[in-house]
Amino acid sequence: MTEYFQRDIGKTILEALDEMPVVVITGMRQTGKSTFLQMQNGFKDRLYFTFDDFTHLEAARENPDGFVNTDEPLTIDEAQKFPEILTAIKKNVDRKKKPGQFLLSGSANFSILKGISESLAGRAVYFTMHPFTRREIEGSTSEEPFLRRFLKIQQIPKIKTTNLVKAADILQGGMPSVCLGQIKNRFLWFKGYEQTYLERDVREMSQIANMISFRHLLHLTALRTGQLLSLSQLGRDAKLNTATTSRYLSLLEASFIFYRLSPYLKNRSARLIKSPKSYISDSGLACYLAGIDSLESEPLKGAMFETYIAQNLSGIIDASWPEAKLYFWNIQGRYEVDFVIEAGNRCLAIEVKTAARWEEKDLAGLRAFIAATPHCIAAILAYNGSEAFKLDERIWAVPLNIILS
Repeated sequence: MTEYFQRDIGKTILEALDEMPVVVITGMRQTGKSTFLQMQNGFKDRLYFTFDDFTHLEAARENPDGFVNTDEPLTIDEAQKFPEILTAIKKNVDRKKKPGQFLLSGSANFSILKGISESLAGRAVYFTMHPFTRREIEGSTSEEPFLRRFLKIQQIPKIKTTNLVKAADILQGGMPSVCLGQIKNRFLWFKGYEQTYLERDVREMSQIANMISFRHLLHLTALRTGQLLSLSQLGRDAKLNTATTSRYLSLLEASFIFYRLSPYLKNRSARLIKSPKSYISDSGLACYLAGIDSLESEPLKGAMFETYIAQNLSGIIDASWPEAKLYFWNIQGRYEVDFVIEAGNRCLAIEVKTAARWEEKDLAGLRAFIAATPHCIAAILAYNGSEAFKLDERIWAVPLNIILS
């Protein structure tokens, strides 16, 4: 039997089930949602159905109200395949008002899927399951994430790490079948993933007249992962108008293939309107879509490295640090910080360095951010080395493997 790796989000989901009648887990296809629902500690005893099973799907279609009318806690996997079930769930919840009654999963964002009219507002809470993080693969989910601890107390571990971030980690990404070694040829797996996504998932979500143009945009987005998003430039390169480009990106976002990272600004409203950065949700998929099979002498190595760090940070925050938010900081033409984590009225700045050495100039963005942000508790130069050091007041150099632990 294949070993099961506990997911970070498990504890957060269990806590939500104690409070809310409906908990929804969404995320990219093949990130391990179905396995999680059946194997994770705390969920094995729930009544489980999947709408990937035609028998379960037909039973729900025949009698939606009867299907959900059970005294046992009910888990429904791939619930987006029968959106009408949400109406039956709403009626059941309003009648019973029982926490933890329904746990739903789906591979697309329920809020914008065509045909869903019931939002379950006030009755449901939504969570995203990301690709595997480094700490999940290493089996360290029982420990509090390093960055969360560090924001509370700025102490660095007095240990050396030999587990550096390697090119293979980035090329594999965090899709379970690939990163856990369940397949031998990652190229073939990603090729099949892309075909399934384009031919099945996208067609289910929306009528796209020109699938070739959509596929072209998908590959162009991968080539721009980790960069500021410009709809006009991306659309021009894809030979699409701005409206179509925006709609296609929304579809990529709805299926969690792509996401936007907002800039960190003092004016919170401005964070919503200034240009975001764009990322493909998995570095392995990004490398495949960009046509990269080796990072040696690869011009996009830095962008793919950053994509890998972003997916890990997003996974950690969404799974076990819900009060935190992830941003980037950029003063055009002057300074930049790759990532800013804000939790309450405190924040932490992180600059990523792919090499095992750094120079004073690598600290320029962090120093500028500290000077401009009084509530910045600490700034970290995350480098691919083995030891952690305090470099200056509020500035540390910390190995990437520790940052992502």
